[in-house]
Amino acid sequence: MGRITVRRPVERLAVGGARSRRADTLAVEEPLEIRVGGAPLTITMRTPGDDFDLVAGFLAAEGIVGSADDIAAMRFCADTHEQNTLDVTLAPDVRPPDAALVRAFTTTSACGVCGKSSIEALRADRRYDVAADPLELDAAVLAGFPDTLRAAQRVFDRTGGLHAAGLFGASGELLALREDVGRHNAVDKVVGWALRAGRLPLTGTVLMVSGRASFELTQKAMTAGVPVLAAVSAPSSLAVELAEDAGMTLVGFLRGTTMNVYTGGARIRP
Repeated sequence: MGRITVRRPVERLAVGGARSRRADTLAVEEPLEIRVGGAPLTITMRTPGDDFDLVAGFLAAEGIVGSADDIAAMRFCADTHEQNTLDVTLAPDVRPPDAALVRAFTTTSACGVCGKSSIEALRADRRYDVAADPLELDAAVLAGFPDTLRAAQRVFDRTGGLHAAGLFGASGELLALREDVGRHNAVDKVVGWALRAGRLPLTGTVLMVSGRASFELTQKAMTAGVPVLAAVSAPSSLAVELAEDAGMTLVGFLRGTTMNVYTGGARIRP
């Protein structure tokens, strides 16, 4: 699978047992420098693959672009090693990023959108009215999403080291799935896919994530117009506050036939 995975030797130990050596498959983590108009914007650690989607989703989450028409071109820089620098040319009528947004530091794969510090700051940036989304779905349909997501994680099966984000329709169909070492990157890749396909806002959809529901993931879903965010693990307190303020439905601990609905429960039919 190319640069997505690598093979490395590992020593296998069992308590009270013998030692053995074997080859293990690891998920690749490499830096990606994002440039806009040739100027460095940020560096993120990611699993290579779907990089155009990743960058488009990141720019959408930052409010720099809102549709595919806002991006004139994307290309890997030929003067860099192994396609780890990607330059974006914005459409002529799109304002370039403010200098205050430029981050001259490397974000880790556990970090999300660091430039937004509060719900109040995000409220003014909302492009879509998520609260007005009329989506309703059955709890039984929602309960099936984790199994569908897990079955579609091809790289996770080989490494056990990737997060996943899946976009579902109201009837349960999987519209898009992306994997990455960073949960926020996986979401950016899904949103970027939707932006490049002209599908924003993502009305009538559910974003399912394989880990917890953080503030950053909730912000990214809200920015893309997703009315329902579901996670197999817990949400943070600020994620619940943001979802409630935006009129989103936030579901956590979605496992088996049970789930915790933290906000927007009227969208889910028991």
